[in-house]
Amino acid sequence: MIRSIQAISLRVALVMCCVMLLGGAAEARSFPELADLVETAGKAVVNINTEKQAVQRQPEQRFRRNDPFNDFFREFERFFGDQTRRRPQRSLGSGFLIAADGLIVTNNHVIAEADVIKVTLHNEKTYNAKVIGRDEETDLALLKIEAKESLPFLSFANSDRARIGDWVVAIGNPFGLQHSVTAGIISAKGRSLGSGPYDNYIQTDASINPGNSGGPLLNLQGEVLGINTAILASGQGLGFAVPSNMAKSVIEQLQSGKAVRRGWLGVTIQDVDENTAKALGLDDTAGALVANVMPGEPADKAGLKAGDVILKINDDAVVGTADLLRRIAQVQPGKSATLTIWTDGKTRDVRVTVGERSKDKLAQMDEDGTTPDGSEATESALGLSLRRYSREEARQLGMREAKGLLVTAVEPDSPADGAGIQAGDVLLSVNQRPVNQPEDVAQIVEREGRARGAVMAQIVRKGRAFFRPIPVE
Repeated sequence: MIRSIQAISLRVALVMCCVMLLGGAAEARSFPELADLVETAGKAVVNINTEKQAVQRQPEQRFRRNDPFNDFFREFERFFGDQTRRRPQRSLGSGFLIAADGLIVTNNHVIAEADVIKVTLHNEKTYNAKVIGRDEETDLALLKIEAKESLPFLSFANSDRARIGDWVVAIGNPFGLQHSVTAGIISAKGRSLGSGPYDNYIQTDASINPGNSGGPLLNLQGEVLGINTAILASGQGLGFAVPSNMAKSVIEQLQSGKAVRRGWLGVTIQDVDENTAKALGLDDTAGALVANVMPGEPADKAGLKAGDVILKINDDAVVGTADLLRRIAQVQPGKSATLTIWTDGKTRDVRVTVGERSKDKLAQMDEDGTTPDGSEATESALGLSLRRYSREEARQLGMREAKGLLVTAVEPDSPADGAGIQAGDVLLSVNQRPVNQPEDVAQIVEREGRARGAVMAQIVRKGRAFFRPIPVE
């Protein structure tokens, strides 16, 4: 009987071992097979070498006062001119073909200021490339080579459908090591690195190094999810790629030979924090708060005003200011968009014809009467000392006219102090209501602020308008 039990136990143990081994094998098989993908997609990845001629001045020849060679070198320089020498500076990067006729996508910083651009294909053939177009704000560039044969190329994936945790593959030329392959997962989406207004990077732990810039980040179908663009030098496993959906619209415009056009509303915006939401009666902190509206621009024509919160664009929720900037930029100038806004305590839809963003308009946005009666009042609930101000003071404060109230003092440790209000700021409105007398502020605080627990102050500082929520004690 004991032997029988032992035999049964042994058989059970063997079965369990087999199950564990089979389970381990199944788990091992769950890892993606990448060899076929790399063999196919890798043929469309290229190595980019650039060269520019840097002018280097020869060191100035200095001689002693009575040196016999002085006269010789003076005559030499007078005859031959100032002597300089040109030293080539070289750099390496990656790219990938997007059409059989030789169109190549890479990063703008890979080919910026280059005098010569050479592209080497997977078969070691090298071609001179010309720049079709470039876009500094998304760091993208489009090149063209002339090859006699039809070339392998890659297609773009829908980066919006990519999920955190999806497997990805990067192919490029790190440190000049051609066609190096690394694999990992998508670590995050929508990353901002502070490099520009349209930061929206895919973060990956697939190893990306200098020389990978401009190469593709691929999904398991061999489609381009992003263009590898940046790394954090202080960390490992932190690579960043421009999403394919953002790149596609830019590349299409560059391919047509046109400058990249971006949508424009003509507003300054800021994120909605907890106190802002409380002051405006919003349920959460999503959306973008309109801090200022430029006269005559699309938002002004559509009826938007300072203090409105843009919640959606074309029924897609707006997460924050960066999200709104990207979405508006992708709307072609002249096209219409529907904005869902929070205004005066309720939502409504506004139809706006999007304008075109330009450097002149950005510069204008960065710029930004009455006679004072000399009286000054303190709003104790907020901790502000306020008074009207003169036209001359308005000019000094960067205001076009003397409207609103000048903040003359802020009580230490008061709600206004905690909100970052400073002496010298101009208070334009409270809860979207213009304030022209200190009494106006007191009435709004008493009537609305105490019920909501906060008020929304519109401030101008050095010509720039923005909002600050101030808790009401």
